[in-house]
Amino acid sequence: MSSRALRRLKGRQRGQEALGPGALTAEDSLEEQAEEELTDTANAPVTSTSRSSKNKAQKNFSNIYEVICDEDTEAEKISPEEVVERTDDNTKKQSLESRESTLDVQASKSGDKAKKKRKKKKNRATSENGQVWTGDENIDLILENLEQSHSHSLQSDSCGGPDRRAALHVEHRNLNQETELKRYFGARAVLGDQRPRQRNRHFHRSTWMTSPKDSWPRFSRPGISMSLLLSKDGIHHFTFEHNREYQQVQFKFFDAVESMDPNNIVALLQLSPYHIDSLLQLSDVCRIQEDQEMARDLIERALYSFECAFHPLFSLTSGMSRLDYLRPENRAFYLALYKHMMFLEKRGCPRTALEYCKLILSLDPDSDPLCMLLLIDFLMLRSREYQSLIQLYQDWEEHRNLSQLPNFAFSVALCHLHLSQQEDLDPDESDKLGRKADQMLQDALIMFPGVLMPLLDVCTVQPDATVTSHAFFAPKTHIGQPQALAELTALFVGRSFILWKEAPVMQWLETNVQIVLHRVDVKDPLVEDYLNKRKQRYQSAPRNIHRHVLLSEIKGAISSLPLEVTTQPMMGFDPLPPLDSIISYTRPERQHAGASNESTLSLFFRSLLPNFNLQDGPRQGDDQEVARAGQELNQEVNRLMVAMRDMLANIRFQEPPREDHPYRDDEEWD
Repeated sequence: MSSRALRRLKGRQRGQEALGPGALTAEDSLEEQAEEELTDTANAPVTSTSRSSKNKAQKNFSNIYEVICDEDTEAEKISPEEVVERTDDNTKKQSLESRESTLDVQASKSGDKAKKKRKKKKNRATSENGQVWTGDENIDLILENLEQSHSHSLQSDSCGGPDRRAALHVEHRNLNQETELKRYFGARAVLGDQRPRQRNRHFHRSTWMTSPKDSWPRFSRPGISMSLLLSKDGIHHFTFEHNREYQQVQFKFFDAVESMDPNNIVALLQLSPYHIDSLLQLSDVCRIQEDQEMARDLIERALYSFECAFHPLFSLTSGMSRLDYLRPENRAFYLALYKHMMFLEKRGCPRTALEYCKLILSLDPDSDPLCMLLLIDFLMLRSREYQSLIQLYQDWEEHRNLSQLPNFAFSVALCHLHLSQQEDLDPDESDKLGRKADQMLQDALIMFPGVLMPLLDVCTVQPDATVTSHAFFAPKTHIGQPQALAELTALFVGRSFILWKEAPVMQWLETNVQIVLHRVDVKDPLVEDYLNKRKQRYQSAPRNIHRHVLLSEIKGAISSLPLEVTTQPMMGFDPLPPLDSIISYTRPERQHAGASNESTLSLFFRSLLPNFNLQDGPRQGDDQEVARAGQELNQEVNRLMVAMRDMLANIRFQEPPREDHPYRDDEEWD
């Protein structure tokens, strides 16, 4: 009911009170008639035509209702007075109030529907491919779908087309290890009693890679930021930057590392609890001391510090963000991701580790500074992402020659075998995949014959006499292969042997080995062709492969590294830095500390080698001179350690022990 009708009603009530209870009966009848008309109009359908006297007014109201529902602005254009002018004068006097009330009721209903309609339109989002999301759905899924629809290919034009993006696509939810653990054990077993704790939890910034813990120190920005360097063809190049305060902490970290005392790094972390390199270095110390939980926690803290410094345009999943490994500020992010990935793989989360492997590869797919192509096939097989591995091999083989890597040559063949053994597969398709697996395995054995015997040795399998006595797989084949190929072979065998220990896989390998021996005996032309390729290629491995071998910590692969790599000084926080690094700031000249500030080990070496100075680390300058100096230092230390060992071995105590000495037995003295 409108405000004007309410005022009239109040006026009549005052007049009735003044004249008495029996007055104004005619107006009462008019009011009752109007109320009846209001009730009939509200209850009757909009298109009702029962009475001719009400048909005209009802038709007008019906038109108004339709106009309000169709166009929100038409309700403001049609006023109650315009509606009344279309009716008779008698009907106007009797039903003015009822019509105004009806109009108010209908306008309110239609207004509510119009508001709901506008709200529904506001909460709906339509993508370019026509998929519709409502406002009630998960915002994480909406963001992932938007990234899938609007992002470009994973690689640049020089590296290929957009078809490879599906195989290397990174998903936010798969970066969380709890997603994989819930799939294995259930949410209740993984979360446990974490939900009640979250109520009393302090507010932290939402992150994708790690979740901040209450046991961590209070977060304060350590002085790291990210800036955008270049945007070209949809690819954004970023870099991390250190402010002056962080640079001073970095210089103190170098001093702590050179002191060879982990306690100095601990003291530095007490002052700067989110210093990246200190967290990485101390994590290695904890891992060597078999404190895996603390080592993993330090790596997660470093990742959280990095993620809080991300640029607004930097994306972990779009595949269009790049970080140049030539800049020292960016290398720590690579190493933190790699170490976190290895912890996840050892913890039994290969699917999550695979997501981080793809993330590292997407940061610089052309250079691949950590050589993730030597690892991604192993993680795909462990997580049973067979189709992704085959698609990656098909898309990258043309421009990256993945078949020249032993890990891809054998892993793709094994992938076809697993696909052929799926139960829901058509028999014809299964046979086709089986023949493809046999063919690829035979080609891999002919191209890399030095893989077989080390693989069987690690799997504790005794080969057949015909295999051991044949010259093609003899031990001299493994020993005589080029140094770079020996390095790749040792890396593949030491990492992937666990995938080949299964009985069906070993039986499949044995069958194809016999076929390969027959092809060698009949002088298959492919055997001679692959022999020439092995001699021409694999003469020297690039620096990123050496870096990957050092990070893998596989003993067989490390022992196959060339001498020029093993004799270089190694830093855990920056293994094998690029020779053409881009230095943004340099360490100032240091004053040599006094004897009281030097470590015990430094004083010991100085007493034996007068020219030894532990504080003189590698400086910015000629790389050949630095490498030569490091090699000479390592040789001197090695000769010193050999001399000390011989000296201690030749020591004999001439004086017999005294009777009151606790060690009376001569053997204990020896």
